[in-house]
Amino acid sequence: MTEIPATMRQLRSLVTPERELRLSVETVNTPQPGQREVLVRVEAAPVNPSDLGLLLAMADVSQAVGGGSVGDPIVTAPIAEPVMRALAARVGQAMAVGNEGAGVVVAAGASPEAQALLGRTVGFIGGATYGEYCLASPLMCLPLPDGASAVDGASSFVNPLTALGMVETMRKEGHSGLVHTAAASNLGQMLNRVCLADGVPLVNIVRRPEQAQLLREQGAVHVCDSSEPSFEADLVAALRDTEATLAFDAVGGGSLVSQILNAMEAAVTPADAPYNRYGSDVHKQVYVYGALDPRPIELRRRFGFAWGVGGWLLTPFLSRTSTEDLARLRQRVADELTTTFASHYTEQISLREALEVATLQRYARQATGEKFLLRPQQ
Repeated sequence: MTEIPATMRQLRSLVTPERELRLSVETVNTPQPGQREVLVRVEAAPVNPSDLGLLLAMADVSQAVGGGSVGDPIVTAPIAEPVMRALAARVGQAMAVGNEGAGVVVAAGASPEAQALLGRTVGFIGGATYGEYCLASPLMCLPLPDGASAVDGASSFVNPLTALGMVETMRKEGHSGLVHTAAASNLGQMLNRVCLADGVPLVNIVRRPEQAQLLREQGAVHVCDSSEPSFEADLVAALRDTEATLAFDAVGGGSLVSQILNAMEAAVTPADAPYNRYGSDVHKQVYVYGALDPRPIELRRRFGFAWGVGGWLLTPFLSRTSTEDLARLRQRVADELTTTFASHYTEQISLREALEVATLQRYARQATGEKFLLRPQQ
């Protein structure tokens, strides 16, 4: 078994009282697993949008400045006053970052479920994966199939279980089709593959023609480009064809939620229907699960009274999912890790490179087609 060092490097995010974000790579004590924990030597961890919220604290990274030394880099960036009010509870705390990753279990607690993972390569959720080592619960570890690498399993939790969770939510809430925004993302492409395999009608909403083409090349049937003048008409037509009444929105701000609800109402209302000031009685639901657009959500109501807008996150979904259903979902991810649930990375970076200003600004853009993978051991 590999010798475990007493200390390790870990990326930390600090919000200072001076309205400044401070990112650094710190040397900290290597944690020791408790009875029902394992210690993973982290070999790969993806940079997901859900990680950037904690990592960057909504700072203005266009004004980021590098400092420190080659071995101990530091990046600082200003934070606007209105944002600071929302961050009051984390001022002065140097927080570990990273929701998921993959690596080898090098130490384990005494419990049978922990000991069973010793020496295995696993994907896992740990909450501090941007470091050389990380603790995890055995329940939140996915042993990778033979031949699969840590890179293969680095994104085996957040995106795969989010895609499956969207489909599970659709079924449990009685809907028969889905709408997904920012649909050319890694998650969007994964959801498209799941829906094609499972026969779930899916309407993909993108922002550019090249994104629409990408999805169509992957077999997507319904793709609506919000940059096209015909977007709203195209969306209504796609909703009529799919009968989708549930949407998952990664954008959050602006008018897109309203456009989706209005299009759903138009799609379920026959052209010859008599006037009804309360609208149709078909329930239309949009769950916001991202914040690509930080503006307020604008609702311009032409969608009657049978509607809802709410938030959706993976962790609460998992907490509401039975042990049996969770095992079923995780087994599917393991079985289809390098096919349906494969992730592709445009750049692999070390902890030090993650704090190079130019690199940080690139992954902070969250550009479609670009996905970064952190390699803490490099």
